[in-house]
Amino acid sequence: MTRSGTWRRITIVAGLILSAFAFNTTENLPIGLLKLISSDLDVSLSSVGYLVTGYGLTVAVVSVPLAHVTRRIPRRYVLSGLLAVLCVATWVSVAGSSYGLLLGARVATALCQALFWAVQAPVAVGLFSQEVRGRVVAAMSVGGSLATVLGVPAGTWLGQQHGWRVPFLVLSGFGLFALVAIATLLPTTRPEEGHGAFGSAPDVRRFFIVLSVTALSVTGMFTGFTYIVEFLNDVSGFSDDVVSVMLMVFGLAGVAGVSLTGPFVDRHPRATLALPVALQGVALLGLAWGGGNQAVTIAMLALLGVSAAPVFMASQTRMLTVAPSRTEVALAANSAAFNVGVAAGALLGGVILPALEVRGAFLVGGLLTAASVVVLAGELLLPPPPARRKAPAPADDAGAVGDAVAERH
Repeated sequence: MTRSGTWRRITIVAGLILSAFAFNTTENLPIGLLKLISSDLDVSLSSVGYLVTGYGLTVAVVSVPLAHVTRRIPRRYVLSGLLAVLCVATWVSVAGSSYGLLLGARVATALCQALFWAVQAPVAVGLFSQEVRGRVVAAMSVGGSLATVLGVPAGTWLGQQHGWRVPFLVLSGFGLFALVAIATLLPTTRPEEGHGAFGSAPDVRRFFIVLSVTALSVTGMFTGFTYIVEFLNDVSGFSDDVVSVMLMVFGLAGVAGVSLTGPFVDRHPRATLALPVALQGVALLGLAWGGGNQAVTIAMLALLGVSAAPVFMASQTRMLTVAPSRTEVALAANSAAFNVGVAAGALLGGVILPALEVRGAFLVGGLLTAASVVVLAGELLLPPPPARRKAPAPADDAGAVGDAVAERH
């Protein structure tokens, strides 16, 4: 192994982590800049909200088709193209002065993000030995998690100080750095050549179980969490200033959850999915039951952050194992299920609110999460999976490189 080979791979992964941060922050930043964008473009607040809703729905609808269409294109070209579009679309959106142009740029970025989440994990894990797949995915997930706890709050503050366009320009700078790193360092190879391209223990039944758990648990999460501000105000009695702090606690707990779970993903792949989902159910039901007590609310909200954040990471890692064929298609399906869960949860919670109030939304969310635990337990009834398919490590001692990444994360 050469030192230059080690740093080349770590730099590529750093570029992918930065890309995940940029995409996730871009997706959610309008939430913090609603009033600024609304006032500047002379549109309603709900119209600005559609920038987030439309983004998520676009990702849900196009993830699998795009992954299938691009499955034969070298990933260096795919990722470079996606990041180039991210940068250009961001520049176009901030240079324009119309809502339509901003909406079009958001749709273009959402199309790129849909494909990015399908291909980034196979690329990253293919750089290292097969034994550290989970830890590499965990490192990637930290970038996405930091978007919530750091990217959106920092972008909101920057927009309030210097205008809503400035934080998007900063994000395009992150995207440009990632583009240069990936375009210059990622080898041009056929997608199917790396061990990350195929499931190591393909199983159609387990694939659909993981897919169902993602959809059910995320629907349960967002049935309640979409209305967390109303819950903290009306049920727990927190002031608006304290609510901001509480949301920060949730975000930090999420980063901690991903960081704590990551080292165990490779050794305990089923447990690192089952335990977070089960704890998410406990947290949602705990909020529904004890939300009137502020101490209980703080504890349950922290537990919700610690448990909910690792679910997507753990399910993506499982997809790298059980994918029936190409992993990018399986990962795209899981990403689509996640985004469908977000939309379905928000819709279901809105339907529940008039009848059961906000506590009822958290109760139903907890019950849906419990149902996903039952579905996941059904995997125990299946016969043992086929023997894991071993693939050779990359040329310059990927095992040692994997250890380096594990030590860094």
